[in-house]
Amino acid sequence: MEVYRTLTEGELCRELLGKFRRRQVVDLCRRRENGRWVVRPDPFIDDWSEEDCAFLLECLKNTLRTGGFVYGAFVDMALKGFVSVEPEPFGSEMQYLDLSSIHVSEDMRGRGIGAKLFRAAADWARGRGARKLYISAHSAVETQAFYAKMGCVEAAEYESGHVEREPFDCQLEYLL
Repeated sequence: MEVYRTLTEGELCRELLGKFRRRQVVDLCRRRENGRWVVRPDPFIDDWSEEDCAFLLECLKNTLRTGGFVYGAFVDMALKGFVSVEPEPFGSEMQYLDLSSIHVSEDMRGRGIGAKLFRAAADWARGRGARKLYISAHSAVETQAFYAKMGCVEAAEYESGHVEREPFDCQLEYLL
């Protein structure tokens, strides 16, 4: 049975991620090269180390401390997906809120959990007065297909901090 709910800072601990499997095998990536989008081979395995998990949990706690949104999907009481949105608007017209993370456990992908999480994030951002979600998205072709299915397009404005931190990410937006 799936349960979706807002997460609290107190439950954001390593045990919460105990049955969550981040692993993603990537073969093809969508990248912007010389002003155009291309798909090219760039095989690697994306997974979280213990340090990555600790950093993620601290980021999610900070999101909650600053008034942001952290929302989880549970299957049989185990966290199997989550999304977070930062509370501070940005952009030339303060039109964006940052969808800072969305992840679904490897064993639960393809079941609609990511779409439900994405819609919850969009609803929350819309309720906060945002006009667009900003997404600095992993360049894996599968990840890009998910965002395209959700209706995301290339961002009209790029947020420089995201571009500097993750130069291979695709900068996207979603109209609320």
